[in-house]
Amino acid sequence: VQLQASGGGLVQPGGSLRLSCAASGFTLDSYTIGWFRQAPGKEREGVSCISSSDGTTYYADSVKGRFTISRDNAKNTVYLQMNSLKPEDTAVYYCAIYTGDGRWSSDDEYDYWGQGTLVTVSS
Repeated sequence: VQLQASGGGLVQPGGSLRLSCAASGFTLDSYTIGWFRQAPGKEREGVSCISSSDGTTYYADSVKGRFTISRDNAKNTVYLQMNSLKPEDTAVYYCAIYTGDGRWSSDDEYDYWGQGTLVTVSS
């Protein structure tokens, strides 16, 4: 079981990026997947989550209206479309599998963390 996050890079404020979370060794659509981020000197925080059962999506208040999570089961991939990026979105972004029964935004509820991808928003 392995997840791999990709798609990060350097973007100007107001720009967009699409992150991908690709799965290998299992079928991703059977699982609820979350995106988290960790900025330098800060704790890891939940950004978004998409459920396996009915595709319900969840967002942190800080990204609501700007980020969109989705899944492509044919490609075994979950995406995070990030628009209107701000410097405060700069962080390493991770995806992981929800294996707990608590809050979607708590990283304690997740396992099988993928290697992160760095997003830098700067002019």
